[in-house]
Amino acid sequence: MTLDRDQVLRSAAALLTRKSTATMDEVARAAGIGRATLHRHFAGRDALVRALEDLGIHEFEAALDAAALDEGSSEEALRRLIAAVEPGAGLLSFLVTENQLFEGEELNDGWNRLDARVSAFFRRGQERGEFRIDLTPAWLTEALYGLVSTGAWAVQAGRVAGKDFQYMIVELLLGGSRRSVEQ
Repeated sequence: MTLDRDQVLRSAAALLTRKSTATMDEVARAAGIGRATLHRHFAGRDALVRALEDLGIHEFEAALDAAALDEGSSEEALRRLIAAVEPGAGLLSFLVTENQLFEGEELNDGWNRLDARVSAFFRRGQERGEFRIDLTPAWLTEALYGLVSTGAWAVQAGRVAGKDFQYMIVELLLGGSRRSVEQ
């Protein structure tokens, strides 16, 4: 029987987004494999988290591509981005808070690519006069990540209806970033 690595990663992501402190034994059970099999493919939690990081970066890049951020108004593009990010929001929230990803000098270049693309989107919105210029694109990027993470956790915990995920994030972010007529 061959191991479906993608299925194992998705099972691990589903578990770790609900329980970030899950053990490798729990991850193996969630994936329907033995602990030894899991360890043959991922030497430990660090290796597993790094593989999840690669998966999350790939999924977020795909969401950015699908959102076509250069098309239409910034508001329309933001709505498309949140819709495209929603399926992977739990994994993104886990990765954003997984401190080991940001230790040392081995920061995955994928994060830099993601940050650059999202910041460029906010910068374009500022240049078009659609977003406030007193908030830096870097800050708006971090705010977006924070809102997506918080939204994922709130939905997962049942504090917020899943159907409200996109609306809540877009409206709160736009309400704070939209440039008013007086500015």
